[in-house]
Amino acid sequence: MAVVLGIESSCDETAAALVDGERRIIAQRIASQDDAHRPYGGVVPEIAARAHSERIAPLVAAVLEDAGMTLADVDAIAATAGPGLIGGVMVGLVTAKALAMASDKPLIAVNHLEGHALSPRLADVAVQFPYLLLLVSGGHCQVLRVEGVGQYRRLATTIDDALGEAFDKTAKILGLGFPGGPAVERLAREGNPKAVPLPRPLLGSAEPHFSFAGLKSAVLRAKQAGVHADADIAAAFQKAALDCVMDRTRRALAGSVGVTALVVAGGVAANQTIRGGLEALAAEFGLPFVAPPLALCTDNAAMIAWAGQERLALGNFAPDPLDIAARPRWPLDPEAAPVRGAGVKA
Repeated sequence: MAVVLGIESSCDETAAALVDGERRIIAQRIASQDDAHRPYGGVVPEIAARAHSERIAPLVAAVLEDAGMTLADVDAIAATAGPGLIGGVMVGLVTAKALAMASDKPLIAVNHLEGHALSPRLADVAVQFPYLLLLVSGGHCQVLRVEGVGQYRRLATTIDDALGEAFDKTAKILGLGFPGGPAVERLAREGNPKAVPLPRPLLGSAEPHFSFAGLKSAVLRAKQAGVHADADIAAAFQKAALDCVMDRTRRALAGSVGVTALVVAGGVAANQTIRGGLEALAAEFGLPFVAPPLALCTDNAAMIAWAGQERLALGNFAPDPLDIAARPRWPLDPEAAPVRGAGVKA
């Protein structure tokens, strides 16, 4: 049975994991950088890259030790080659190249977004292609029809901010610290979602895409007004975001034929309010709802190792590890039509 070593370093989590072909996570470790970035209220790329370079080799060694294995027991190495903060991506990819060259193992370049897109298949053997995927994270917000490994058709993306970015900026406006998404979710439980009138950008629009910049700006104005409780602002923001997600995803589902499930992945998939709404939406269309376990929603190396497993099974890897380049941008659907605004993020 093949064992793949996965390495992830695209943002502010240094991670390594060993996953076998039976979907078993043999060992995994994640080194968070939250404390390093917290004073700045967000991820500082240079700090992230330095932290990756200091932690990645000991982390890989620790994962192998946890599993009672050596590099000789590994069949392939999978590493995030993009998209992401290019300094961090390069640290992980160069490490993986060195390991692959030293051990004469295949190196599989994994698109970080594909790691998220395929992570539900790691957690649930019943997830079959094609499925409709809502990918929501700090840097991306899009709906994709996942037709197979490497086969993605983008149906919608954000024209400005990603949903996770809007959560983080809302947390910063409310002084909740970093990381922001979980903090906003906790505070929202104490507030009244109807107390603060906030916009729902593109709600009901014939345009398929998402937009969160206007919502984020409205949160700032609500805070500056000085008449609303922070908990009410957080609750109103989360409800507005959910309404937008539900509306845009419902539109995509209505135009999707033959999908086997509604799947959500990415860091924002850990939000229980978002999950609950999407589960109800899936039921509305008579589809199963699938979300990875919370540990597989945020950035992790197990999903990278599993994407490597899927590609290894297809023989899909570069003959020479040195031919693989780090990529700051890497769309899952390069043929998707450009959108107005900042759609280049897709």
